[in-house]
Amino acid sequence: MVNSTASFKEVTVGFNKHFKEFNSCRLRYRLAKGSAGSGKSVDVAQDFILKLSDPKYKGANLLCIRKVAESNKDSTYAELKSAIYKIFGENYEQYWTILSSPMELTSRITGNKVIFRGMKDERQREKVKSITVDHGKITWIWVEEATELFEADVDILDDRLRGNLSFNETLFYQMTFTFNPVSASHWLKGKYFDQVHEDIFTHQSTYLENRFIDDAYHKRMLMRKERDPDGYRIYGLGEWGESGGLILTNYKIEDFDTSPERFDYMLNAQDFGFNHANAIGEIGFKDGELFLCRELYVFEKDTSEIIELANKQQFNKNLLMWCDSAEPDRIKMWQKAGYKARGVKKEANSVAAQIDYLKQTTIHIHPSCVNTAKEIQQWKWRKDERTNTYTDEPVKFFDDAMAMLRYSIEIERRNGPIEKTRRKVRQTAF
Repeated sequence: MVNSTASFKEVTVGFNKHFKEFNSCRLRYRLAKGSAGSGKSVDVAQDFILKLSDPKYKGANLLCIRKVAESNKDSTYAELKSAIYKIFGENYEQYWTILSSPMELTSRITGNKVIFRGMKDERQREKVKSITVDHGKITWIWVEEATELFEADVDILDDRLRGNLSFNETLFYQMTFTFNPVSASHWLKGKYFDQVHEDIFTHQSTYLENRFIDDAYHKRMLMRKERDPDGYRIYGLGEWGESGGLILTNYKIEDFDTSPERFDYMLNAQDFGFNHANAIGEIGFKDGELFLCRELYVFEKDTSEIIELANKQQFNKNLLMWCDSAEPDRIKMWQKAGYKARGVKKEANSVAAQIDYLKQTTIHIHPSCVNTAKEIQQWKWRKDERTNTYTDEPVKFFDDAMAMLRYSIEIERRNGPIEKTRRKVRQTAF
């Protein structure tokens, strides 16, 4: 460990000034609700690195949480590493030790650590309960994309912050939440925003207040404002989404057994994308109900890269994979890679027919499928602004996982009763 008093110095960092009160808050719960591009995650990462590097907070340790542990790699872990590079420059290794496997950050000034975990199932929750640190205590928890978590997940995390901190009187317990707001019916709103409490601090930010956003991003957000006004309220203005106009409300985000033997049959479904998401789902059917067991949801990757990811995640090649028939070349690439890919037959009003079928079944979404969960909570009918009424046309934005779900029910929709469907699947998929 380097000499703490001689090595740490206050560093000028590029903060947005509207986060000043948020960064100085010492209340137990501080929540940063904001639009995409508002800079909230960058701010939180820089704030934590400065505090964890400061000898006056010696004994503090940070626990970073995403619903799916692996998601930390491209979010909290990446943001905190970026903050270290920005604050300490080329000589960062004198001040911080960065490990990638397992992901862990350690301040060489204070010995304070950053640990990364997930909450997607009981095994991961038990790991959170049993975390130990060499020095001090877990004093701070950062929950990124907090809308992904259940209230019970947060209660488990809250219980971690307990015990005497008398070894350092400047320390304090705190949970930090960062997220884009989704439905106004989300439990976070009711628990932390719809009441005034002495232990709660809430903050709202938008991309319009972020002085580091470039002109290209502003243009993209203006495009979204025109194409998807309701989505712009959430991702552009950081406001809670309205519950009206939702296409699907018959879903449950819950833990369930994903073992293949428990289902009548399983299949894969895929909506192709590059600039928008490429979404793949592994789906089981039981007594006509749909169970999304896992997802692969990526941006800006070509087909060969996505196939490699699907192989790495061991998507079952023996399952029928329904795909967008408008991309025959991509379908061929998946077939050459050994997958039973085929295009969904499209006809007039097929989208409406698929939606109608989805509305008549129960959709179970495993908690690890965070992107599908986000989309389904925001997938809406387009609103006619002149009449202030919803049309029968879905908003064609942020709907990639929804297209994947639409394709997945092709056999169910076309073949009717489950016994007939079972026979059809055996004939075509295996």
